[in-house]
Amino acid sequence: MAVDDDIHDSSAPLIEHLAELRQRLIYSVLAFIVGMIICFTIWNPIFDFLTHPLCSAMAVRGHSDCGLILIKLQEGFFVAISISLLGGLVLSFPIIGFQMWRFVAPGLYKTEKNAFLPFIVASPFMFFLGAAFAYYVVTPLAFDFFLGFQQTGSVLDTDNVDNAAAGIAFQGSAQEYLSLTIKFIVAFGMCFQLPVLLTLMGKAGLVSAEGLGNVRKYAVVAILVLAALVTPPDVITQVILFVVVYGLYEVSILLVARVEKKREEKLRQEGYYDDDEESFDDPIMKDFDDEKNE
Repeated sequence: MAVDDDIHDSSAPLIEHLAELRQRLIYSVLAFIVGMIICFTIWNPIFDFLTHPLCSAMAVRGHSDCGLILIKLQEGFFVAISISLLGGLVLSFPIIGFQMWRFVAPGLYKTEKNAFLPFIVASPFMFFLGAAFAYYVVTPLAFDFFLGFQQTGSVLDTDNVDNAAAGIAFQGSAQEYLSLTIKFIVAFGMCFQLPVLLTLMGKAGLVSAEGLGNVRKYAVVAILVLAALVTPPDVITQVILFVVVYGLYEVSILLVARVEKKREEKLRQEGYYDDDEESFDDPIMKDFDDEKNE
């Protein structure tokens, strides 16, 4: 009977945690659905906002009309759904993050809460900063590069058919454009998470500032590969991404070094570090060094 009582006592907290997890998930899903419905009702202004970089690039190149076409009959509906999903996630993210924190926070010590809370706040901020950088800087340059492959067609004349050239004009799909724009925004938003991720790993003791500095040359190669994959084959855009991400990498090294300095100061205050510790000479090692020098 005692064993059965222990089993029931140990299973009770698990059931309570599962019930609380279900409640948090329900709140998060409801917030996402509400945000999705709100964005679905105003998907046209959101789409107009997302197409502003394209329209600006087309206006610079002398286009009088900024328009996208629907290749499939149902494409317009799926464009609205895609915007609703993205907008619903953005609107509901504060509530989802709060529900996650309320579920995890009771199991953390006060020091752990103080350590993780800044990262929880910094992560969405850095993501939106990267998304804004992609929207206002990268996408105009990328779209201008893509539009540069257009060419004006020749006016057909029966006397000059041999020298005629076919024109290349942009008639983009609304769904393809939206997919490309979202990829840019999400990719740069994730790249801007680098300082948050490395600083958190440094606080956990998984990486060090010295180690990050030693692998700097490998990081440069990795950033160059990343710039080649997530940006169009435009040297200017790739250089901008490389400079930004590499700058974030250097900032991460400084942040990790600051974390290590604070950890060392805390350990010194607790008596784990002794600056006045005298070094002693080991006679055995001294004899070994003398023999090695001879």
